[in-house]
Amino acid sequence: MRINEDHLCHVAALTQIAEYPTFKAINAFEPTKGERSRSAFSVNHDTGVYLKYATRPTKTFKEYVFTFSSANFDELAALKAHYHSRVFVVLVCHQAKEICVVTLDALEGHRADREKSNGAAEPHYQLLVTVPATKSFRVYMNAPGKKKTSLKQQIVSRNEFPRAVFNGTP
Repeated sequence: MRINEDHLCHVAALTQIAEYPTFKAINAFEPTKGERSRSAFSVNHDTGVYLKYATRPTKTFKEYVFTFSSANFDELAALKAHYHSRVFVVLVCHQAKEICVVTLDALEGHRADREKSNGAAEPHYQLLVTVPATKSFRVYMNAPGKKKTSLKQQIVSRNEFPRAVFNGTP
């Protein structure tokens, strides 16, 4: 079987989930019968996780860029329909060797802020993560049409993952 780039980047997050003390099971999520997702997983039968990765930060602003398309949001909606509020978005920052986790509700909040600022929905959204040395992650979306301007920043502790997946909140 061929190994894809996402397999290599997702394994870091999946391994940390599997090593957590209360871990019991992980399965690929099937949004429709017989169709498995490459990014969505069921953990311990009661939690949904959605994995995204970025290999390196941008040169200018040192941001890891995670692009979410309509298809990604459709998968996330299927996870939410099945797991309700226990859905987490796991962001693998490959070069930094760090993993950031946010709730689906937080991602939807960032998207809503962007749509409100833009005045309309967009075909895709870019969630940005910075990994400042010795500090927590900064997670945000940029303001539309304005350079060097971010919308509301979310601060996420570096030790939230994988604990948040098992405890229910980051």
